Amino acid sequence: MTIARRSFIKGAGGFALAGSMGLAAPAIAQEKWPNKPVRFIVPLAPGGAIDFVARQCGQVLSNALGQQIVVENRTGAGGTLGMDSAMRSPPDGYTFLITNDNAASAPHILKLSYDYTKVLLPVIDIAHQPQVLSVHPSLGVDSVKEYVEYAKKNPGLGFASSGVGSNQHVVGEWFAKQAGIKLEHVPYRGAGQAVGDLLAGHVKSAFLGPTAVINHHKSGSIKIIAQTSGKRAPTLQDIPTLDESGYKGVILEAWYAAFAPPETPAALIKQMNEAVQKSLADPKLLDNFEKGSLEAIGGAPEALGKLAQADSEKYARLVKELNISAGAG
Repeated sequence: MTIARRSFIKGAGGFALAGSMGLAAPAIAQEKWPNKPVRFIVPLAPGGAIDFVARQCGQVLSNALGQQIVVENRTGAGGTLGMDSAMRSPPDGYTFLITNDNAASAPHILKLSYDYTKVLLPVIDIAHQPQVLSVHPSLGVDSVKEYVEYAKKNPGLGFASSGVGSNQHVVGEWFAKQAGIKLEHVPYRGAGQAVGDLLAGHVKSAFLGPTAVINHHKSGSIKIIAQTSGKRAPTLQDIPTLDESGYKGVILEAWYAAFAPPETPAALIKQMNEAVQKSLADPKLLDNFEKGSLEAIGGAPEALGKLAQADSEKYARLVKELNISAGAG
């Protein structure tokens, strides 16, 4: 059902202009938002969890806001091309970045001169999920213990991820160090490409979001043998965590969130936050999230800001301890 679109009062920029002309600020008619399509930039290719989250929310928001949500996949450089594009976009409320905690990890791995969590403006924490360790059936392993044994006999076993600097890259290296094995990181431009090669057996294992692999796991074409959260996700109750598989403390839960370009007015961020918050109560969206092993979160922009910057600090530590760099991909 379409709901009435909210309006916002033209901000300080308009009054500053009037002041510079030596005129009193006139009464300005309120502008409707949105009055044209809104763009969601996704920094990875279709087929992964970020794209899934963006499109699921976009469908609900299109109906609620009365305007189309256009999902634009801007891939490359471990997701930074898309995130950079969002940073450079006009702060007019018509471009938002939908990304994961890659925004917190990539700046440290790629040695960027800026930190996305401090430059982009937080809008809302949309959903959380674990990452999963998946293998091709031909590998012949059914557990983390068997995987580690195989890797010790076959140094350089490859693991796919959605890109250099991704949370999947970090947790893969973290697990390998704790397990005392040597894994070769095989980065892709998104989960869709990674899953395609995993299904074909071109790469034998992967750390990816469960959204991309859960259906293949159910069909038997891919095996999920572990998840990276502190406790088992509601939809992955039969899959042990790395922590309970003997790798204590190897816990990393991904978040998926919306950010706005720098200088986007607070009023617009508030309106988008409220719109997404309402969409997270949509029964169909929640059902689809559950099928993708995603837990809807929501909350104020400030809560996302604190989470993102805390994770930036965590990744800075892990990147240093694990000696991860762009060259490691």
